Amino acid sequence: MARITQRVADLFRVKANKALDRAEDPREVLDYSYEQQLEMLQKVRRGLADVATSRKRVGLQADQLRQSADKLGDQAQQALAAGREDLAREALTRRTAAASQVDGLEEQQTSLRAEEEKLTVAAERLQQQVDSFRTRKETIKARYTSAEAQTRVTESVSGIGDELGDVGYAVQRAQDKTEQMQARAGALDELIASGALEDATQPAGEDDIHAELERVSADQDVEIELARMKAQLPAGSGTEAARESGAAPKDGPGEED
Repeated sequence: MARITQRVADLFRVKANKALDRAEDPREVLDYSYEQQLEMLQKVRRGLADVATSRKRVGLQADQLRQSADKLGDQAQQALAAGREDLAREALTRRTAAASQVDGLEEQQTSLRAEEEKLTVAAERLQQQVDSFRTRKETIKARYTSAEAQTRVTESVSGIGDELGDVGYAVQRAQDKTEQMQARAGALDELIASGALEDATQPAGEDDIHAELERVSADQDVEIELARMKAQLPAGSGTEAARESGAAPKDGPGEED
């Protein structure tokens, strides 16, 4: 049961990582990392400022104690000159305590100065790292943006290519069907001309011989009708018409030689 639970947990972890990878924008990650480094640099600088402030405050306290020690030394001399040895002893005791405090403050000031120098070096190095990271960040972001744009263009071109391929396939199919229909029409014409296939334009039950006989009969009817119309023309009209047409008039029936 524990192994099954572990496998299910691993599966969910893998799916979560894939989902995060798809949703993750490297540019946002780089900007976030840069902001974190800037925040760290600001903390170091604030720490450096705090140490420097403490060092100055300790220095002021040491200066004040030195002035107080010098004043107590003068007071001890004045008391001793006035015959007040007890006051002189008290002033010297206080001056000794002040001098001891000054020594402690000087040690503390030295320690703070060393810490300030370390933080200064750390801040400078961190500043260099932040500047270097900013340059790399912008370079990577520019490359990613360019690659992203190129990918989108490639995907668009691929989509256009697929569409053009579909159009080309449709045109090719239409062309193939057209050629097939033309070939079929030509074959049918050849069959009809050879007599192997009846012409669908002719009346049912008629063949080419019957059609030819009808054509000859029609021509004879035309010639008979033309002769009848010539015979009805007035005398001389036929000769005039024949002369104008350049043909010699034929001897009509009943004319002498």
